[in-house]
Amino acid sequence: MSETTRPKTSTRDRERVGRDLKTWLATKVRNPLLSELSVPESNGMSSETILFEVSWEDTGVSRHRRCAARLAPDPAAAPVFPVYDLAKQFEVMRLVGARSPVPVPTTMWLELDARHLGAPFFVMEQVEGQVPPDVMPYPFGSWLSEASPADQRRLQDAAVRTLAAIHGAEVEPEELRFLELDRPGDTALRRHVADTAAYYEWVVSDGARSPLIERSFAWLEDHWPSDEGPTLVSWGDARIGNMMFRHFEPVAVLDWEMAATGPTEIDLGWMIYLHRFLDDIAVDAGLQGMPGFMRTQDVAATYEAASGRAPRDLEFFSLYAAVRHAVVMSRVARRQVLFGEIPMPEDPDDMIMHRASLEQMLSGSYWVRF
Repeated sequence: MSETTRPKTSTRDRERVGRDLKTWLATKVRNPLLSELSVPESNGMSSETILFEVSWEDTGVSRHRRCAARLAPDPAAAPVFPVYDLAKQFEVMRLVGARSPVPVPTTMWLELDARHLGAPFFVMEQVEGQVPPDVMPYPFGSWLSEASPADQRRLQDAAVRTLAAIHGAEVEPEELRFLELDRPGDTALRRHVADTAAYYEWVVSDGARSPLIERSFAWLEDHWPSDEGPTLVSWGDARIGNMMFRHFEPVAVLDWEMAATGPTEIDLGWMIYLHRFLDDIAVDAGLQGMPGFMRTQDVAATYEAASGRAPRDLEFFSLYAAVRHAVVMSRVARRQVLFGEIPMPEDPDDMIMHRASLEQMLSGSYWVRF
């Protein structure tokens, strides 16, 4: 995917957002001076991030902060997800940041009144670091793919240890109730899969159902884990593209909009498969890719060493990650059709960018390559 074909992410007028943001900041600090707004290169297609600097007076002392505002998506931009709970994101960042060594950006303000910027938002401090890019995908040639094997492994192990630290956050069960998914099911995993199924139904409300995704849900039911393990904080969008690094060590864990409760393997499967997804794109383009990166056995070994618990059923959870991602990709493709970026395919399964790999996973032939 080139920069010229990247799907539309926002329809907001940035100058107007800047004026409205300065007005709102004046209700929080004295005499705010606001820089020009910018967006990170990695700005996603779900919530929108705006970067800025602000200075103000505080009891005779000048303050200056480099900030990032996280906005719920513009409804005119056909959001990727049906619901954006900014309060949940704000709360889980604060909770994990306070109860674990995970490097979560410092949260500053939460604003749920959409009248100020046209959507709810929160403000956090910026963190300096490098992000493995999605556009072009980092296996195509990036600071990570060009790094030495030792540094690549250093980043991989550090990212997996960060997952273990998230799952090891010292929280009580009652403190996690706000993360529980309101779906049918007697376990956190059942509710998690039910939530993904409900999201799929929302995506295909236009009638273009996906036989491949529905076959994948049936596979999950037929291969359900006998022991789901403990229910803990699940980051949700657990991938290195949502981390910032310095010297190949994580300095910020970002994008908590998919956070929930669930088994640890939900995050592990997502981290493993989302690398495979980007690497498959590189290989399909004729590049070498990064086949030795994020291998299942390596990730599992590092996680066990960090947490004291051996991951289980990673074939199930990696396929579940591919199914979740298939629903997201199907929604993203529909947005591209809406904005005239691509034509509507005759076969709904062609809206799944990783259709071939998901089909191979269902047949049992995908992972033998690795």
